[in-house]
Amino acid sequence: MLSPGLNRRVIARRRERGLFLLAVPALLLLGVLFAWPVLRLLAMSVEGGTLEHFRKAALDGLYVSVLLESMKVAGMVTAICLVLAYPVAFWLSRAGRLGLALGMFALLLPFWTSVLVRTYAWLVLLGRNGVINRALRDWGWIEVPLPLLHNMTGVLIGMVHVLLPYMVLPIYASLLRIDPDLPRAAEGLGAPAWRAFLRVTFPLSLPGVSAGCALIFVLSLGFFITPALLGGGRVIMVSMLIEQQVREFLNWPFAAALSTVLLVATLAIYALIGRLTRGSRLATH
Repeated sequence: MLSPGLNRRVIARRRERGLFLLAVPALLLLGVLFAWPVLRLLAMSVEGGTLEHFRKAALDGLYVSVLLESMKVAGMVTAICLVLAYPVAFWLSRAGRLGLALGMFALLLPFWTSVLVRTYAWLVLLGRNGVINRALRDWGWIEVPLPLLHNMTGVLIGMVHVLLPYMVLPIYASLLRIDPDLPRAAEGLGAPAWRAFLRVTFPLSLPGVSAGCALIFVLSLGFFITPALLGGGRVIMVSMLIEQQVREFLNWPFAAALSTVLLVATLAIYALIGRLTRGSRLATH
């Protein structure tokens, strides 16, 4: 007869084996649809046994500048989404049933429309003779149309609109896990509401902030439709460069090298965000 401790270990081992078997179909699907194409991409980038494509992608001034511009855009979108999303998530975490239902409906409503349709809608809104400029001229607030399209402003507006829910939801989930008695205890000990928020609520919500920032940054680096249409060719992202190499030049090996460089940069920044967040959490504790 097995001892109680050994019996628990056997049961735990069987449970882990059962859970692994449940995950096997998903792992096989990921292996076929994700891991294998990525490996094929890596093999294509070193076609002919040379690293010339990587040298060009990583050292050529043009491609490095485009990569840095893509990271700049992704960083700006992430920062704007964080500033806009945190108050919304905080309000949702404190709202009643009706407020929560209406807020979630407004937040998730854009998911029912494709990104392409939403981007074309912004073309109508932001153009020189678009809805926004016409309304501002009719109200007498401006005389010359504002340059809201085919520049960085239009790209940021469109990308923030698409990606904002991906920042709100992780922060909201993180705020829900915070015991409401903790900030109340801080206020009961004499801390003003703003200090209780900065010293208690915000540090405890950093897992959601980290998840949202990492998700927004990674998604922003790979954006194609929104910057291509709203940027008007003046804001170039790496994804647009990769598409150009494939569609116009049929240079698949170099496009694969660019994709690999983008993937490595994305993973490195993702790891950095996680490390900075863990460091900030330790500092607050």
